[in-house]
Amino acid sequence: MATIITETNRNDIDTSKHRFNNTYIIGISFISALGGYLFGFDFAVIAGALPFLQQQFMLDAYWEGFATGSLALGAIIGCLAAGKVSDKWGRKPGLLIAAAVFAISSLAMAFSPSRDIFIISRFCAGIGVGMASMLSPMYIAEISPAHLRGRMVALNQLTIVIGILITNLINYTLRNGGEDAWRWMFGLGFVPSGLFFLGALWLPESPRWLMKMGRSVDAKAILRKVGDDGFASSTIQNIEKTLSGETTKTTFRDVFSRAVLPAVLIGIGLAVFQQLCGINTVFNYAPRIFASIGASLDDQLLQTVFIGIVNLVFTILAMTLVDRVGRKPLMLFGAGGLAIVYVAVVQLLGMQSNHVSWLLFAAIGVYGLSLAPVTWVLIAEIFPNRVRGEATSIAITGLWAGYFILVFTFPMLFEKYQDKSFYIYAAICVIGFFFVLFKIKETKGKTLEELEGIYTKS
Repeated sequence: MATIITETNRNDIDTSKHRFNNTYIIGISFISALGGYLFGFDFAVIAGALPFLQQQFMLDAYWEGFATGSLALGAIIGCLAAGKVSDKWGRKPGLLIAAAVFAISSLAMAFSPSRDIFIISRFCAGIGVGMASMLSPMYIAEISPAHLRGRMVALNQLTIVIGILITNLINYTLRNGGEDAWRWMFGLGFVPSGLFFLGALWLPESPRWLMKMGRSVDAKAILRKVGDDGFASSTIQNIEKTLSGETTKTTFRDVFSRAVLPAVLIGIGLAVFQQLCGINTVFNYAPRIFASIGASLDDQLLQTVFIGIVNLVFTILAMTLVDRVGRKPLMLFGAGGLAIVYVAVVQLLGMQSNHVSWLLFAAIGVYGLSLAPVTWVLIAEIFPNRVRGEATSIAITGLWAGYFILVFTFPMLFEKYQDKSFYIYAAICVIGFFFVLFKIKETKGKTLEELEGIYTKS
């Protein structure tokens, strides 16, 4: 049943004058956001599996970091491929390919007979995760009305953290399953990827991609499912204005043109900062961190469950705030808050204090409320319609490159510097705070078409 939206808005499309089918919008956004679950799964599964993998394949600090980071190398390839696929064949086919690649690679990781085969399989899993990490938030942004877009794109982050929490719970359950417990941890990834594939079959194509391909009739039919006729007509008109005079084919040369380059650099900066802020060292290496203060394996894996719970709670809170408070205030809170918490973490780790877990939970909460969901929202919003697929793939490629650098270097940094490693991430967060303060503009409540010129040059 369509519902009346009473929220006022001074955009070209006044939400107070239109009906929107919220059930339909939430449904297709949630299915697309299942791509985020795959992201969360592979973020979390390695944390629980590493103690077993270290014994199975005799991993030192270098190979521990490389085995973890190989996902990111595949994800870089996946992002670049997704940009091409989504612009040529559509967003929906890209999501289906991502699900299929991840399903196959999950089984390959589970049955890996050697370290090298495992790393290759994890690299392939990264291709699927990379495609989904780029396409899911972009698809949601393109199909959601402006007044709901922040919350709907944040669904992608919600499914990421649900994936992290459920995977941590499964890892904890399997902890006493013998030397092959890690195989079950990875093999179970086949289940969510299969569900994602089946759900994506039901998704409509992005109306903005259809308009870019000259299929305005099909685009309008989908927009009529999202809202009423007036909303569909207004949206079609606005999209036509932004695509006026543009060809349907875009290349990376278009993305790096003088007009679009400022937006691309902002997107890359946001993506890289979200990773180099350091929080994924907690997600991926929590057992190693807690082992440094004498925690048992059971306690190490139990702490990852608590981390997942905190992350979920604060991500849900972020979804209620992103369209009210705005993107920029939340990003500033995240950057500044993490810098302060990291400095305190160094002090407690140095004292071998069990209370460090509370500070790590605080860091996860700050991140879940700010940098984690809001970065995805901003990246999905700031690029022009005509190059959104390619530009988003470039930005998310930067994110995965940042993730690889972070998780590859952390075991070696922690082995050499121990608690002092977190000073590095505190410094990066200070730099990120000023980047957001001076370079990021508020985007809440505006249509994607209204945001066309926010960073681009005419």
